[in-house]
Amino acid sequence: MSIILALFIFSLIIIIHELGHFLLAKYNGVTVLEFSLGMGPRILSTVKGGTRYSWKLLPFGGSCAMLGEDEATTEEGSFGSKSVWARISVIAAGPIFNFILAFLLSLFIIGSIGYDAPVISYVGEGTPAAEAGIQVGDRILKMNNQKIHVAREITGYTLYHPNEETITVTWEHEGEKKTADITLQMDEEVGRKLMGISVSGARTKLGPVGVLKYSAYEVKYWIATTLDGLKLLISGRLGLNDMSGPVGVVNMIGSTYNESKADGGFYVWLNMLNISILLTANLGVMNLLPLPALDGGRLVFLFLEAIRRKRIDPEKEGMVHMIGLLALMALMVVIMFNDVRKLF
Repeated sequence: MSIILALFIFSLIIIIHELGHFLLAKYNGVTVLEFSLGMGPRILSTVKGGTRYSWKLLPFGGSCAMLGEDEATTEEGSFGSKSVWARISVIAAGPIFNFILAFLLSLFIIGSIGYDAPVISYVGEGTPAAEAGIQVGDRILKMNNQKIHVAREITGYTLYHPNEETITVTWEHEGEKKTADITLQMDEEVGRKLMGISVSGARTKLGPVGVLKYSAYEVKYWIATTLDGLKLLISGRLGLNDMSGPVGVVNMIGSTYNESKADGGFYVWLNMLNISILLTANLGVMNLLPLPALDGGRLVFLFLEAIRRKRIDPEKEGMVHMIGLLALMALMVVIMFNDVRKLF
């Protein structure tokens, strides 16, 4: 079941990503040679409107192959024949559609069970938070320069900001706003400095406008979490062993399914939606990184072209992307090896 659910989630996220490229390519008059889900040999295939639609054997990846995408051709309908801003819109559409998918899935969750309000459920006696005057029932509004919209942002703040000794916290107590500089205290059990508070994570139901607003906050939270994780990785506080690839994600999906199925199908559905939001937001962010072979790397070349008003040699650009692709594949092999090793 975990494999079936994982394949469904992966397929949904990838096809929406490629659909973004596809729709903007069609809108800008770029000829799409093939729109496919999966990799390897074709299982099913049909041609319609000059585009081949394919379902391929290996259930990872997908593609939207456009005429002249990596070539120096300017023939009618080719990718290179379009304006640089049209090409930018085609490439950027994939990650943007991932964020749109995250927002639409968030609507189901927030609309069904509400959002996790950042309300304090516990304050430890003698802790920095207690000394600052924070009480149970208070609502955290801001931590340093970061506005707090959901409870997870409170619990995750010290995790993603491990170097901070003091946090300026703004909270609401019985309708009154209060602010204090709180010096964190080391918690040996969790291995990092904390304020000494807990949040219940209880959900608050919302009206239609609130659902839209907090669905946007949900997407913002996962984008920010992905970026914070990347910062920890770059700084060396996270290593390759802390990263997960497809095998690790399948294992996570299986564990979540087994833990939530006792609560009924509705909660299985909600948890799978949560994982889908996490993964699609993550894919959107990762694809926008300015690295060769990724959409972000292609956008770097396109923005350079817009500035220079001259296209960079497609052969040289293609070589850079090929090297980047090989490096990414090698990284994926290492991550997959670590994922398999963690299973035993």
